[in-house]
Amino acid sequence: MAIPRIRPVRPDDLEALMTLARLAGPGFTNLPPDRPTLESKIDCSRRLLSGEKLGGAIILGLEIDGRLRGCGMVFPRLGVDWPFYSYRISHTTQRSSIDGRMVRFPVLTLTNDLEDCAEVGGLMVDPELRKGGYGRMMARSRYLFIATHRALFGDRVVADLRGWLDDGRSPFWDAVGGRFYAMSFAEADHINATTGNQFIADLGPRAPIYVNMLAPEAQAAIGKVHDDGRAARALLLEEGFREEGYVDIFDAGPTLVAEIDQLRAVRDLHHGLFAGGTVTHEVRDHMLVKGSGADFCCVPAAVEAASGHIRTDRSSADLLALAEHDPIGYLAL
Repeated sequence: MAIPRIRPVRPDDLEALMTLARLAGPGFTNLPPDRPTLESKIDCSRRLLSGEKLGGAIILGLEIDGRLRGCGMVFPRLGVDWPFYSYRISHTTQRSSIDGRMVRFPVLTLTNDLEDCAEVGGLMVDPELRKGGYGRMMARSRYLFIATHRALFGDRVVADLRGWLDDGRSPFWDAVGGRFYAMSFAEADHINATTGNQFIADLGPRAPIYVNMLAPEAQAAIGKVHDDGRAARALLLEEGFREEGYVDIFDAGPTLVAEIDQLRAVRDLHHGLFAGGTVTHEVRDHMLVKGSGADFCCVPAAVEAASGHIRTDRSSADLLALAEHDPIGYLAL
């Protein structure tokens, strides 16, 4: 298969994004199979890349042989257009003054703790490519974008993983959200994906939710990752993310948190000048990155570096349109 290239999406990627959205299935809020919404997201990405300060995501696409086969998203700041809500899991202990008996149980509290963080999300790769390491490349490209645009981001980044669904139904939503919002999970998911989550602020519970009062099926779903998200969770933990007790308000999937400067890709990215397209091996075990904004691009490559000069294989150099002495970065996969 041809060498993949990861770059920001363009308006002519709309049909390919629609295909990926249909493949993603229910609960994938960042990529709804809704044409006007995806058009708006592509336009928002373009405006963010041009320097506008607004909410939304920068969308990166995985291109192979001129065809978009995957995507990943970077949200520079959460809470710009509307509040960013999460449930935080804490524990309450109560003691009887009569017999001294103590009980301890988990509680969910609606919070805006993660506002102003960056977010990585929307990771979707064509199922036909999931065995070739393309998901890993796509995931790491988001951190490379953050590393090469560091001034755009704050101190922390989060990743909101899709929660457990049972044949398209969310046990957690049925037990909690469905009772407050009077709509199905599919309806709430569609509203959140296409118009935002302001309705949560309008209708959501203000008091803490006692987890031990929920149905066992709903309790078991809290913090549980969708089957399709297990590999993504493993990659996040490897990159330096951790669980801090936050879960998604719709399906209770875990929200992981990391310090941006401690991310492996940010910490280990090296920089130098392109010194030619000849190497002594052809193992593409690095990501090579060039450019910024709309010109950002990265590819898997064979890399040899010394004294600030970087050599790579000719095919990767051609994909990046590298010229002698161009500034580039590289990161081990």
